[in-house]
Amino acid sequence: MPLRSPRHLRIAAHAELISLIVMLANVFTVHLKPISSLMGPTHGCAYLFVVIATWRVRQAPAAAKVPALVPGVGGLLALRRLDRLDTARAQRAPG
Repeated sequence: MPLRSPRHLRIAAHAELISLIVMLANVFTVHLKPISSLMGPTHGCAYLFVVIATWRVRQAPAAAKVPALVPGVGGLLALRRLDRLDTARAQRAPG
């Protein structure tokens, strides 16, 4: 059975990173309160979703689950690890 990362995990990981970039750009430039009010909860929800979704992948080892705990880029790190593990398993599988 392949260990492919779910599509919803990919979407949430990218949303987590994009929301962090928007929040930091806002803080270091104009610091508009409405942007902070929107991006803060968006980033928090995406982060929690990434962590929970990564830990729910049954066949994923701890080496793929722990990076998801890193805020901002953890989801992408976990996806990268899952994809590498999937590639390695596919190469070892008898053809």
